[in-house]
Amino acid sequence: MRNKKLQVWLPLIFSIIMIAGMYFGYQLGGKNGNKSFFGSRKPNAVQEALDLIKQRYVDSVNIDSMSADAIEEMTNKLDPHSVYFPATELKEANEDLAGNFEGIGVEFNVFNDTVNIVYVIPKSPAEEAGLKLGDKIIKINDSLIAGSFHVNDDVRKLIRGAGGSNVELEIFRNGHPQNIQVTRGSIPVSAVDAAYMIDKTTGYIRLNKFSRNAYAEFMKSLEDLQNQGMEKLVFDLRGNGGGFMDQATNIADEFLSDNKLIVYTQGLHSPKDEYKAKRPGLFEEKKNKLVVLVDELTASASEVIAGAVQDWCRGEIVGRRTFGKGLVQLQYDLSDGSAMRLTVARYYTPKGRSIQRSYQNGKKVYMDEIWERFSTGESVHLDSVYSNGKIYRTDCGDTVYGGGGIMPDFFVSIDTSRFRSPVTNHILLSGILNSFVYRYYLQNKAAIDAYATSAQFNQQFSISEAVWSQFVTYVRPDSIDLDKISVLEKKYLQLRMKAYLARLKWRSTGYYQVLNTEDNVFKKGFEIVNQ
Repeated sequence: MRNKKLQVWLPLIFSIIMIAGMYFGYQLGGKNGNKSFFGSRKPNAVQEALDLIKQRYVDSVNIDSMSADAIEEMTNKLDPHSVYFPATELKEANEDLAGNFEGIGVEFNVFNDTVNIVYVIPKSPAEEAGLKLGDKIIKINDSLIAGSFHVNDDVRKLIRGAGGSNVELEIFRNGHPQNIQVTRGSIPVSAVDAAYMIDKTTGYIRLNKFSRNAYAEFMKSLEDLQNQGMEKLVFDLRGNGGGFMDQATNIADEFLSDNKLIVYTQGLHSPKDEYKAKRPGLFEEKKNKLVVLVDELTASASEVIAGAVQDWCRGEIVGRRTFGKGLVQLQYDLSDGSAMRLTVARYYTPKGRSIQRSYQNGKKVYMDEIWERFSTGESVHLDSVYSNGKIYRTDCGDTVYGGGGIMPDFFVSIDTSRFRSPVTNHILLSGILNSFVYRYYLQNKAAIDAYATSAQFNQQFSISEAVWSQFVTYVRPDSIDLDKISVLEKKYLQLRMKAYLARLKWRSTGYYQVLNTEDNVFKKGFEIVNQ
C-alpha cells in the first residue's frame, strides 16, 4: 500500500524539485550577469547584428568573414599589441615562435625567375633526399615554377606541408633534370643568429627572438664559448622583437644571482607575479663581464633582460633607446580555429619601471614614433634623446626613466654613412647583389671552402678590384652605373659581398662576424666590455 501511495506522489515530488532547481539556477545566473533562463547569456549587440544580417539581409554574405573583421576591429581599439589571427594565418604566426616548422629543410632564393637552393640544413629531410646547394627547382609536385615570377612566400607554401607527407621536386643540376621525392619533417628554426669568440677571452652571441628553444640554444652557445675561454660577453639583442617571457627570464637568470628580481607583471585582472633568479647562473656577476647591445627594434622580452641588467648594474647597455613595449600578451584560441593574443598585464623592471610608451594617440602614431626618432635627430645626437616619465635609481645610484623604453648607458648614434644613394638601395633591395655573390660562390667554391673557419676567412679574404669589376659588369645590363657611387658606398657594398659569401659557407655566424668588423655599436660594446 505504501509503495502505491509513493508512486502516486513521485511525479509531484520530482516536479517540485525540478522547479526549485530551475529557480535557484536562474537566480545564480542573474548574479553572474546572465539574464536568460538556464543561466545562458543574452546575445550582445554585436551577435544580434550578425544574426540579423544572416537571417534578414537581402543578399548572401560570409558571416565568418564578417565576424573576423568585427573581432579585428575590436582589437584595433585596444593597445597596439593585442592582435587577432584568423584561422588561415594562425599556424604561420605560431610557427614564428615555436622554434620549428614542418617542411624539407632548404633555404632558397629566386634569381632571374628561377628558384635556387642556397642552403641545405644538415640532417634535414632535404639532405637525406640528396638535395644540394646550387640545385635549381623547376617543379614542385604538379606546379611548374621555373621561368615565371614567384615570390618566396609562394614557393614556401608549395614546399611546406604536414610532417610525414611527400613532396615531389624536379630539379636542374649540372645541366640535367632530376626528380627527387622528399618526405617532410620537423625543421628547427634557430633563435641564435651568431655565436663566436671575438678574441681569446671575449665572446659574442646574437639572439634574434625568444622562441620556445631560445634558452636551450643560448645555453649551448654560452657553454661552447666558455669552453673556448670566454670570460666577457657581448650579448646582441638589436632587432630582437621579443617572444616568450619565460625564455627571457631563464636567460637573465644566468646573469643574476642571490634571488634577484628579474621582472614582475601586473594588470587589472592579473595579480602581481614576480620572476626571480632561482639558480646559480653560468655567467653571474663578479666572475664575468657583460655588455648588452640594443637599438630601436629591441622590444618586449629583450627589454626585460636589458632592464634587469641595467637596474642591478650587472652590465652595460650600449646602443640606442629601445622600442618601449612593456605589455604582456596571452594567446586565447577561439572556437573557429582563430586566436586572439590579448594584452593582460604590464611588466615592470626590478626597480619598478614600466618601459611601455604611450599609445593614447592610436596605433599609427605609436608605430610612426620609431621612424620619427630618425627625423628628430634622436638616433644621431645624444642631446636629442627622449627622456620622459618618473625618475628611478638603479642599484648603483644611476638615474633611469620609465615610460619610453630602455635608455642605454652608452649611446652610439646611427651610422649616417649608411644612408645610401638610390642606386645602392636598389642593388640591396632588388637582390642583384645576392645573385652575384651566389654565382661567384658556386664558381669559386673550392677556394672559399679552403678557409678552415669563418674567423680565418674574415681576416684573410677581401673583395679584390677584379671581383668588384666583375660586379660592375654584372649590373650594367640593368642600367646600373657604379662608377658614380661614393667611396664609402663602394666600401659598404664590398663589405656586404664578403658577408654574403661568409653566410653561404658559415651561415649567420659568418655573416655577422664580417659585418661586425665595421659596426660602430659592436665596436663600442667590445671596447666597454674590455675596459
